[in-house]
Amino acid sequence: MTARTLTPVQRPRALADQVYQALRDQLRAGAIGAGNALQEVQLANQLGVSRTPVREALARLASEGLLAAHGRSFTVPALTLADVEDIYELRFLIEPAAIRRIAPLTADPRTRSTIDGALADTVAAHDAGDTDAFRDANVRYRAAWLALVPNTRLVRMIELYADHMQHIRALTLGQPKVRTIVLYGLQRITAALTAGDGDAAAAAVHEHLKHARQAFVDALGFGDPPPSPPAIPRATAPKRESCSPQAGR
Repeated sequence: MTARTLTPVQRPRALADQVYQALRDQLRAGAIGAGNALQEVQLANQLGVSRTPVREALARLASEGLLAAHGRSFTVPALTLADVEDIYELRFLIEPAAIRRIAPLTADPRTRSTIDGALADTVAAHDAGDTDAFRDANVRYRAAWLALVPNTRLVRMIELYADHMQHIRALTLGQPKVRTIVLYGLQRITAALTAGDGDAAAAAVHEHLKHARQAFVDALGFGDPPPSPPAIPRATAPKRESCSPQAGR
């Protein structure tokens, strides 16, 4: 990571919070790949702060599972198939439930305006083949509907587990086929929200997550092996016709 990826933070807010948000934004953008080392001194110099707020921010990100600690350095953890399965088990449980709650509100176009705007930007980025703009619009789409969820603890949990996948998402969204699938999913979700149909919205989110999970599994090289060819049945002698009185019944 070079000095160009981070800008000095502003002073009025707590420095550790600012550093935390700056680093989390980098993780969300996929700018810090798995295995890349993050060190206190280098980050402090880039951000124009002392090492203490950097240390606090790194420790906080590590406690959330977004970074792994290795002595005085931190890295983005490389996810295993078990990690992906665990994360998606949680996402399948909480995200459909959360979007079901807001569907009655989003039948109102004014309430839904930020969702519609993010979807329009996603379509435009897809048409232009702009991966960065597509990823940004995708993040804003999730933020738009999450802003309507009244349970803030639930929102934080959804954001946390979605962020666990960000550096993999940066890889998968570079593929036009994956972007097409993602866009189709967002369009289905938006159609259900427009209708105010909570069950349809929850089902659309569940299906969307299924496709996302498979894309991540494939990107990590954990895809299912190709199926074995069907076994060729053994040749068998034709059965003789029964001569018993019951034959033909």
